[in-house]
Amino acid sequence: METNQQAIHKGNRKLLGVAGLGWLFDAMDVGMLSFILVALSSEWGLSSKEVGWIGSVNSIGMAAGALIFGLLADRIGRKNVFIITLLLFSIGSGLSAFTGSLALFLILRFIIGMGLGGELPVASTLVSESVPAEKRGRVVVLLESFWAGGWLLAALISYFVIPHYGWQAALLISVIPALYALYLRLGLPDSPRYEKMKAAPKPSVWENLSGVWAKKYRGQTMTLWVLWFCVVFSYYGMFLWLPSVMVIKGFTLIKSFEYVLIMTLAQLPGYFTAAWFIEKIGRKFVLVTYLIGTAVSAYFFGQADSLGLLITSGIFLSFFNLGAWGALYAYTPEQYPTIIRGAGAGMAAAIGRVGGVLGPLLVGYLVAQKTSITSIFTIFCVAVLIGAAAVFFFGKETKNSELQEK
Repeated sequence: METNQQAIHKGNRKLLGVAGLGWLFDAMDVGMLSFILVALSSEWGLSSKEVGWIGSVNSIGMAAGALIFGLLADRIGRKNVFIITLLLFSIGSGLSAFTGSLALFLILRFIIGMGLGGELPVASTLVSESVPAEKRGRVVVLLESFWAGGWLLAALISYFVIPHYGWQAALLISVIPALYALYLRLGLPDSPRYEKMKAAPKPSVWENLSGVWAKKYRGQTMTLWVLWFCVVFSYYGMFLWLPSVMVIKGFTLIKSFEYVLIMTLAQLPGYFTAAWFIEKIGRKFVLVTYLIGTAVSAYFFGQADSLGLLITSGIFLSFFNLGAWGALYAYTPEQYPTIIRGAGAGMAAAIGRVGGVLGPLLVGYLVAQKTSITSIFTIFCVAVLIGAAAVFFFGKETKNSELQEK
């Protein structure tokens, strides 16, 4: 007969699997966009500035989605928002395969971005609230590891599908499994902590917004906002342009896809090592160490003038950057009580997405100005170091701490 402990463990695994599937398909979309940008640039004759705008509009949608759905999650529940956001993403992604103009593609990328941006902080909040304190960090980092699986699938689909069947086919492939994840999600229970608070009077949107900036949480909020901005700015600036940067460095489209696929494989050990360290040593250690590793890798990637150094630094860039992302999603919901957790995590993610708007745009404009890849990646190196410094000096360690209710 199944014990209560076994039932809880089984429920946690199901939650991780269902939430992780949604995360995987989100990552697959973002990953494929980086490859689709190269194909669209060639097919539609886009300038580097227009390519930069595609990535940035996606992030504008993510900023709006993170803020709106983060606030909604505290009012209508984590599960309901989880379903709405995946629905938005699926519809937008499917329709974008049939577009023939940049304007319509941009509108749909905004809608997809809203779904993506709303889902990610709400998913990490739901999982955080559903597992015990001693396993929380590890489980949330493992949730984030599905992102690497999504990028890996994106790289494989882009390598085998886009050159032969076009970018439209790649987008249609991404919709089918997302709908399956939506079906699985319907049977998912809501966060037990949210269920406990359900009967209590709900704070207004303004009370949620101001609660995040209350004196008690002001320090955490400022630290998170700086951290999120720096991490997302550098990630989207670097990774959305990765295949394009390989082409700029003289490799063919097929070869650039192949090399990025190799680099993407390094994301998985990055997550798994972060998942182990986060409970053994702590959140701050993982964030600071992995962000410094990201900065050093970004510097050498920009400097690389040989294939060996390019791939090696790219592998380390993937390893450290995605490990840091896992820790970021584990760390963020732990800074706030249940009553404002969705709002706090959503607002931090929204500020991050502002960085996600500026990063790809900056690269587009700098490439148009003939700025060297070395200089561009040095900017991202500095941004990541600022994020690491914010956590090191002002971050609050939350390892093994119980989540607050109010």
